[in-house]
Amino acid sequence: MRIILIIIVIAAVLCVLVLNFYFRIRVFKAYKYLVQNRIEFDTFDVFRQSKIDEVVQRYPKHKDGILDFMNNIRRSVRLASLLILLITAFASILMFMEE
Repeated sequence: MRIILIIIVIAAVLCVLVLNFYFRIRVFKAYKYLVQNRIEFDTFDVFRQSKIDEVVQRYPKHKDGILDFMNNIRRSVRLASLLILLITAFASILMFMEE
């Protein structure tokens, strides 16, 4: 049982690394598009739907690029949080497991 949990923790850490690089590439591509088209918004606008709607109204031609960027940021934060929570849970189980 202990070996299985260790393998799960290692796999989860590897998933975090792979997802980090994957979403980093996607976010940078979307960000590059936004910078090239001079689309500006505040950092915290990414996490508030009302602010996203305001940005889309200011730049309606670039709606897909804006939403793509925002969704990639949100998805990466959610997945990273979930995987870190799982890693923490399995690591704590390993710490308190009797041999």
